Parts: sequence; structure tokens; C-alpha cells
Amino acid sequence: MVKKINIIFKSANIELAGELYDTPTAQKVWDVLPHKTPIKTWGEEIYFDIPVTLPQEPDARANVEVGEIGYWPVGKSFCIFWGRTPASKDEQPVAASPVNIIGKVLGDATILNDVDDGAEVILERLE
Repeated sequence: MVKKINIIFKSANIELAGELYDTPTAQKVWDVLPHKTPIKTWGEEIYFDIPVTLPQEPDARANVEVGEIGYWPVGKSFCIFWGRTPASKDEQPVAASPVNIIGKVLGDATILNDVDDGAEVILERLE
């Protein structure tokens, strides 16, 4: 069953809906919500610590699509991709190393350009 989440950046007045897929990693992320923490940016990727420690899933990948949400096992981080990262060779997002794809943003992820490094994110369940 797909689970809906809210991704909120109060400092940028941005609120995005997202969905988490039916995967073991997505379920573990769902289980720790709500979660609030400062974010980091890496090119056009936002990532932040989440209190989940999981291995890389067999279908993990570094080449991702705009709007995809991933869990980065190396950094124990929740990641949202919306464009080029330092690892990109073109406009397509590329993670630093493979991520478990756990969901996607519903709507235009490129509005995340307006979120500053260090801003606080609130992740919450939409039930």
C-alpha cells in the first residue's frame, strides 16, 4: 500500500506531498515519522539524516529520476532529487552512491531550488 507523506520547509514556505512505495526501506522510514531536522544540499539534491539504519536493497541505483525519493544507506539519509548533482554528466540526477528508491514527490520537485542549505525540514505522515 502506498503511503502519503508531507515534506515541509517552513523557511521557504514550501510544502510538498510525496508517496512512499511498498518497500521494506520505505516502511522503516514511515515508522519513524514525524521527523524534523536540518537539511544539506548537494547540487539539486536535498538530503538529511533520518534515524533508520538499513542495507542497500538489491535494486538500489545511483541514476535517479527528477522527483524521486531515496534512502542513502551510506549516509543514513533521506534524499530528494530534482536536478543535476555534482555526479551528473547531464541534466539527470545522479546520487553519490546507490540509493534505495522509496518513493516520489507528487508535484513539481524543482520548487526545492528555493530551499537553502541548513533549512529545517519536517516530514510527516498524511493519513
